[in-house]
Amino acid sequence: MQMTAKSKTLPVQEKQLKKKRSVAKKTLLFVILTVLGLVTLVPFIWMVSASFKANNDVYTVPIQWIPKEWHPENYVKIWERVPLLTFFKNTGILSVLITLIQLFTSSFAAYGFSKMYFKGRDLLFLAYIATIAVPWQSYMIPQFIMMRKLGLTDTIWSLVLLQAFSAFGVFLLKQYYSSIPDELCESARIDGLSEWGIYRKIILPLTKPAIASLTIITFVNTWNDYMGPFIYLTSTENKTIQLGLKMFVGLYDVEYALIMAASVLSILPVAIVFLAMQKYFVEGIATSGMKG
Repeated sequence: MQMTAKSKTLPVQEKQLKKKRSVAKKTLLFVILTVLGLVTLVPFIWMVSASFKANNDVYTVPIQWIPKEWHPENYVKIWERVPLLTFFKNTGILSVLITLIQLFTSSFAAYGFSKMYFKGRDLLFLAYIATIAVPWQSYMIPQFIMMRKLGLTDTIWSLVLLQAFSAFGVFLLKQYYSSIPDELCESARIDGLSEWGIYRKIILPLTKPAIASLTIITFVNTWNDYMGPFIYLTSTENKTIQLGLKMFVGLYDVEYALIMAASVLSILPVAIVFLAMQKYFVEGIATSGMKG
């Protein structure tokens, strides 16, 4: 009887020991990730702090994380120095247009590559995705010549046209669409539903995480793009926020506090979009690589 009691106690103790070790590992991992996250946020914290300081206090040593004197008027002055509202409007229009167009073209193409069957489908998909590996610098000049001949330079339509299609977006959505059983589409076809109906009523409602992921990626990349607008947009009334910040730095290179205030304002839309869709973003990125 004593041996039986001891033999029952040992597995219980081993389970408790394993549980404690698991909790300790998770706690250590949580602490490490928290520290790394805070380290990542240090530049942003410094930027926000500097935006409320006087210019002479921005680069003081040691760093003043909390300003001695607060200057919220920096966020008013920046609107008076440069046409910041115009830059925000141009960037917003450009980012929303490109995001919406890429969502439509990428999702539609991904549906064709994943749920429709035609000769040469896989070869065409590989050829299209292979364009991701081609560096943009290799076809940058031919693109500019083409846009100039079309008379679209110094307009946002040149950037919209050039970024209307995304091989990465097609790849991302195609991987997600492949995780949806083909039987759903076959049943819908038997019931008489058209391909457009299958795409709109079945595929799109099931792929919200992937759509949200592509929305965030496209919006952020377009909002933060510098080289594209720098090449195609020359007049001040057409410039984006990134070009506006560069112009401000060139005009007022010692106004550090105002530069930081403008930088904080420029990342707010990106932060709002990401925070609003982060749940779907994580789910979409994780699920897109499960099948393909």
